[in-house]
Amino acid sequence: MKTRSISFIAIVALLTLSVSQAANQEQRYKISAPDFDGIGKQYLGRSISYVMGHRGADWLERTSREEEERTDLLIDNLPLSEDSVVADIGAGTGYFAFPVAQRIPRGKLFAVDIQQEMLDLIQQRKITDGADNISLVLGTIKDVKLPPASVDLAFIVDAYHEFSHPYEMGRSIFRALKPGGQLILIEYRAEDGSVPIKRLHKMTARQVDKEMRVLGFELTNALDVLPQQHFLIFTKP
Repeated sequence: MKTRSISFIAIVALLTLSVSQAANQEQRYKISAPDFDGIGKQYLGRSISYVMGHRGADWLERTSREEEERTDLLIDNLPLSEDSVVADIGAGTGYFAFPVAQRIPRGKLFAVDIQQEMLDLIQQRKITDGADNISLVLGTIKDVKLPPASVDLAFIVDAYHEFSHPYEMGRSIFRALKPGGQLILIEYRAEDGSVPIKRLHKMTARQVDKEMRVLGFELTNALDVLPQQHFLIFTKP
């Protein structure tokens, strides 16, 4: 009877802790009337935008993208070694995954997306283009589904602002990075009114830094190399 009593108390304590943790997680977000193109949810003062679905794949692969965004400079400035383990979070059509994989011939690239349709597009291209060092990972809205301390560098291009659960996703990325690993965030500059992107699809550098600090990241560099976007480098201590 004594053993059962202790077990019951332990179970109640665990359930109470779980409920408390869930409540704390919900308190991180503020539900409000949806902004234009927003989901009606705010995080640290920022309205979260809708996700661009797989039907927007043609826009990601538009022929003018390299000239408009200088994606070549983005790829060239990623701090990579030939054997780096890299995670492309929100990989989409694989626009960046394939050229980055070429830069790490002895390494590995995880192409992570929450939409199976996007991963199917990457798989189709793998069949024609090769790239054996690309692995496809179906994540969730809260978890990138990568092993702990397995990644040297993760990068997110124009996708973080769409995360419906940025804290949970950010913590899962933090866990997946090795100590000293880096997270690179590319986001359209909200400080620049001339950038022709919807308001909720842009972020200020100050807002990005605020959200990353909550996760435990340190801003260690900011490159001024892209015409429309921030290139912010965060490090896991």
